[in-house]
Amino acid sequence: MALPASTKPLRADAERTVRTILEAAERVLAANPAATMEQIAEAAGVARTTVHRRFASREALITALAAWATQRFHDAVEAARPDTAPPAVALHQVTANVLRVKIGWGFAMGALPTDAPEVARVHADVLAQCERLFARARDAGLLPADADLDWARRVYYALIHEAAAQSPDTDAAMDALASRVVDTLLHGVGKPATP
Repeated sequence: MALPASTKPLRADAERTVRTILEAAERVLAANPAATMEQIAEAAGVARTTVHRRFASREALITALAAWATQRFHDAVEAARPDTAPPAVALHQVTANVLRVKIGWGFAMGALPTDAPEVARVHADVLAQCERLFARARDAGLLPADADLDWARRVYYALIHEAAAQSPDTDAAMDALASRVVDTLLHGVGKPATP
């Protein structure tokens, strides 16, 4: 996974430091969006000068954090193999993976405008993968043949957004929540899933 920062590659230890800072920044900023660079450094267990050496300003840190989370979002979708896994499996895995990112990186996911070029590129690629997955789901009979796929996708996004507010704390709870999202999408509210 590529980390943001400069255009030249970082050494492994520098990459770990940046990752540690970004992970700490997410925790601290999620709890207190007005947190300072010093508070982030303390949470990361590094000197304030280390944070300033890697990120010129608080805004640069937040931009890097958002870019990193956006890449994690993209990687989460790709890891589900939405173009090659069986549609039902891919839909469940995409849902579980995306929920993990949205819950774990909630501050960062909302920190960068979606019209930022890199974020827009990532979101366009994710949208294209989602559209193909929904077409495959329709072709496999998971969705009705006459389903409005754009509407189905928007409903799916809304379900994920609402599910992310649940903040499950175990992998089993996350998988159960992902199953609930997919079941609601495919079968509606109050209808039992078909075996």
